[in-house]
Amino acid sequence: VQLVESGGGLVQPGGSLRLSCAASGFTFSNYAMSWHRQAPGKEREVVAQISSISSTRNYADSVKGRFTISRDNAKNMVYLQMNSLKPEDTAVYFCAKGGWGNFGAWGQGTQVTVSS
Repeated sequence: VQLVESGGGLVQPGGSLRLSCAASGFTFSNYAMSWHRQAPGKEREVVAQISSISSTRNYADSVKGRFTISRDNAKNMVYLQMNSLKPEDTAVYFCAKGGWGNFGAWGQGTQVTVSS
């Protein structure tokens, strides 16, 4: 299993970023996928989750209405569109195989920094 995140960077408050995660080594369309983040000194938290056929999506309260998770099963990709970014969104963002408490593998993470 390999998960490779990309798309992180430095953005000003109110800006947008789109994170991508390329998955390989497993039957992608059979699994829920999720995005997580970990800020310095804090525990890793689930940000968004999506079921295998995109029928169910779930978001942390802190990102509802600003972040959107999506996936492309033909390309083995999962995305996180992040709008109206705030300084408190600064963290390392991780893609994970699985969701709803059943996480099987993690990517290496991509840094998102929201600062003026």
